[in-house]
Amino acid sequence: MFKATKSLFTLVLALVLTFGIAGCTTEGEDNDNDTSGTTEEITLKFFSNLPDRTSGQGLLEQTLIDKYMEENENVTIEVEALQDEPYKQKFQSYVAGNDLPDIFMVWGQPAFFQAVMENGYAAELDQSDYDDYGFFGGSTSDFSYEGKLYGLPRNQDVTVVYYNKAIFEEYDVEVPTTYEELLSAVEVFKDTEVAPMSINGKDKWILNLFFQDLVVKVSGDQDTIYNAIDQETTFSTDEDIRQAAVLYKELVDAGLFQSSYLSADYGAAINLFLQEKAAMFYMGAWEVGMASNADNSESFKENVEVMAFPTVPEGKGNTTDLLAWNGGGYAVSENSEQKEEAIKLLNFMMDPDNWAKTGWETSTVVPGQDYSDYLSGDENQLQLGVTDILAEAASMSGTPWNDYAPGDWKSVCETAMQEYSAGIINIDEFLAKLDEALQE
Repeated sequence: MFKATKSLFTLVLALVLTFGIAGCTTEGEDNDNDTSGTTEEITLKFFSNLPDRTSGQGLLEQTLIDKYMEENENVTIEVEALQDEPYKQKFQSYVAGNDLPDIFMVWGQPAFFQAVMENGYAAELDQSDYDDYGFFGGSTSDFSYEGKLYGLPRNQDVTVVYYNKAIFEEYDVEVPTTYEELLSAVEVFKDTEVAPMSINGKDKWILNLFFQDLVVKVSGDQDTIYNAIDQETTFSTDEDIRQAAVLYKELVDAGLFQSSYLSADYGAAINLFLQEKAAMFYMGAWEVGMASNADNSESFKENVEVMAFPTVPEGKGNTTDLLAWNGGGYAVSENSEQKEEAIKLLNFMMDPDNWAKTGWETSTVVPGQDYSDYLSGDENQLQLGVTDILAEAASMSGTPWNDYAPGDWKSVCETAMQEYSAGIINIDEFLAKLDEALQE
């Protein structure tokens, strides 16, 4: 279903990277345990999109980096970490200047990683090295090109609805598993100080994912939205896509999201939920650590739960039809002068006893690897809930639709989604913009 595409970075990617970070050799100190005379000192540049190194995946990433340096005293790993949007901008700058770091984070979606692989900027990895790493079937497909592997996924991403059961109980509202129940909950919460659902609309992409969840629940077919992108159908004429757009706008106009959702970034949206000022929060499975984070209130941690996206009226899709993919991961620069060491670091980090085991035990990640051997019975309720949702999946989408096509598609469809949400354009204009973008 997923066809080869070029990324937004195609225009800035140079044909050949010429840089490398040279390891320096320093004269070793004489001692009873060192008779070699010299020790090769190696410095690796690590580029990350996880600036918070004290919690979540940023903490997991840093913990494993520190562990690697402890076990390899001649290696120094210098980390540069930025939020997603600044990361993307700096990534383009690195590419344009031919100075990609030794190891870097990549989104596996074609819109980001395809041209990096096509143009030879990522080092090929030996697939046999990962025979016993337990990666889920298909999880490395978007990190591969023409049968060769260029990156490794770190997450199993799936969109879910987090909710605060105490808030639902306080207002005597049923936790919604259907669209109708969701609208009923909105009717109650919109007249209170509690927002029905928190979402970071300023970031745009999350609105696209919410819309795709609706398309899947209406059509019951994961291919519906991709067929329109591939121009096998059109957005304007596909009745399931149109119906999903109608339902989406009905929820927005009913007041599902907080009043400031279009100006709310990720931090504002999650904080509203953490402060128990929103009954629900639409986000990915990577937030399972909320139920264990010591910084969150005991009340919140006791009452936060998770559920799959609700079904819709007369929809053919079920709660078991998931918007799920393998997104973030890591790659190594093909032209790094420390390529061998960088691959060793990558393999060390993604060893299942490191990334999957440590990440699961610390509730910082839902791994893209089989983690069944690490289930201990001490998991928090969100870990267990997401595990159940994944175990019951009847279908999974793969790459989100806003990351699926080449050129300016991502920017156009995300902007159109935000404009439709705000009422700047109507449904016909929204769908037409999507079709027009595919003709350019």
